[in-house]
Amino acid sequence: LLDGQYFQIRCGEIHAARVPREYWRNRLQMARAMGLNTVCAYLFWNQIEPQPGKFDWSGQADVAEFCRIAQEEGLWVILRPGPYACAEWEMGGLPWWLLKDDGIQLRTSDPRFMAAATNYLRAVGKELAPLQITRGGPILMVQVENEYGSYGKDSAYMGEMRKATLDAGFDVPLFACNPPGDLKKGYRDDLFPVVNFGSNPAKAFKSLREILPQGPLMCGEFYPGWFDTWGQPHHLGKTPQYLADLDYMLTNGESFSIYMAHGGSTFGLWSGADHPFKPDTSSYDYDAPISEAGWPTEKFFKTRELFSQHLLPGETIPEPPATNAVIAIAPVEAKSCAPIFANLPKAIADATPRTMEEYNQGHGCILYRTMIPSGAAATLEAASVHDFGFVFLDGERVCVMDRRTNNFKVNLPAREKPATLDILVEAMGRVNFGTGIADQKGLHAPVKLDGAELANWQIFNLPLDDKMLARLKFSDVKTNSNSPAFWRATVNIEKPGDTFLDLRPWGKGVVWVNGHCLGRFWNIGPTQTMYVPGPWLKRGKNQIVILDLTGPEKPVVAALDHPILNELHPEYDFSKNKN
Repeated sequence: LLDGQYFQIRCGEIHAARVPREYWRNRLQMARAMGLNTVCAYLFWNQIEPQPGKFDWSGQADVAEFCRIAQEEGLWVILRPGPYACAEWEMGGLPWWLLKDDGIQLRTSDPRFMAAATNYLRAVGKELAPLQITRGGPILMVQVENEYGSYGKDSAYMGEMRKATLDAGFDVPLFACNPPGDLKKGYRDDLFPVVNFGSNPAKAFKSLREILPQGPLMCGEFYPGWFDTWGQPHHLGKTPQYLADLDYMLTNGESFSIYMAHGGSTFGLWSGADHPFKPDTSSYDYDAPISEAGWPTEKFFKTRELFSQHLLPGETIPEPPATNAVIAIAPVEAKSCAPIFANLPKAIADATPRTMEEYNQGHGCILYRTMIPSGAAATLEAASVHDFGFVFLDGERVCVMDRRTNNFKVNLPAREKPATLDILVEAMGRVNFGTGIADQKGLHAPVKLDGAELANWQIFNLPLDDKMLARLKFSDVKTNSNSPAFWRATVNIEKPGDTFLDLRPWGKGVVWVNGHCLGRFWNIGPTQTMYVPGPWLKRGKNQIVILDLTGPEKPVVAALDHPILNELHPEYDFSKNKN
């Protein structure tokens, strides 16, 4: 009941962090035009508290403003503050700096985790509790934790999380969500239970009735599609089944949230990794009814038509807003280059290599260097590498250590004299689901050459942040290079609009447009383009910087007026070439 009147929640998930702030209103208008009356919003702790005790609610993290716009556009809000989110987001939303506490038990009653999580939830309350419906705002419900039954079964921990959420000032109904098979794990009767599923609502709600004999039924996440991982085909949902299941819930008075109504893009270095380790693409299109670029799809119009047959008394659905302008960009050569090995910071000396977190680094790349003696061909072995270790001898790449295949033993060629051994480790997103979320990045010792442990290392932090990019020294490029480097191009644009950067000539790395990090690319696919929001471009000169760790076929920058989301090239995958 809403103000005493029957209310069926027709909700869809949209993440503020995955939508350019300039387009929040547009995407919320699209959600309303699809027929939704509510929007569901995750918060990502690691984005909001990048360093312990330092909270940042600005820019893409200004969720209070996102909620206010939703209210202005006629939408209620269901808030999912975490502390754990999953969502194919780096470490499931948990901040990397928790891993600096050796042995910390995440998502448990470990006092170190609880102290940090409680402090975070207190900050969330200060920012968002004033926007609850009980105080005139749009927030109807708040979720406690997230799919905890897929991780553990400690109901006392869930009780602590519930108390921390209440103590943060939330007085609207609190709920917990789980897949059907995990509903009883960690269950508490003082949290309203909802069930997550992608099909067969009758069966899922039957499972929910086992712990909720009476009261309203709700699906917390209903999947129209699925997320993509590198090297696997783009996922497409089964639209007829999706519509039939929606119709079932609408007809039977069951509430739901479509995950995702609009997936958007995982900008920056925030894309996570499926377990045990399958890194997620930066595109989070999800085959959602509203596309990555905010376009209405066939699924959008069919959903809108279905919803129009099930409106509450007095309800109407507005028309969709106009689609944003789209442009293409003709090919431009990247004429400046800044090789990584020529742009190293001051080294840290260490007897043995340690993880990235132990050097107070959370993201990006990290370089480990030592000298090895002359000798015959030899075997180099690390305990593990999180996630890719590009191995160089005297600046020439000889092999790659690859976490996907647990390939941490590689062959080095013979050396006539002592050689510099470099292991450039790229950290992709931390695992966001399951026990693997305690995902420490970098090179894991011991590192051995033919069984003898290597010592006396130099470590170079390469966090790929704004400070590092500002220090890069670019020079004119005469020839292509297969060594890891930043490439820079200047693109002139007469009239900015949304576009899709064409990364097919490039290898593997990260892209920035006018200082905005678009995310990661990889020529193995399925994603071959990167969505560039029009507001991030400007009339006149635009600077595009591309870090390519494996080297481009041609250092050429261009953009299309459409995305390429399903083009695989397994022949480019270095894991196919065993060392």
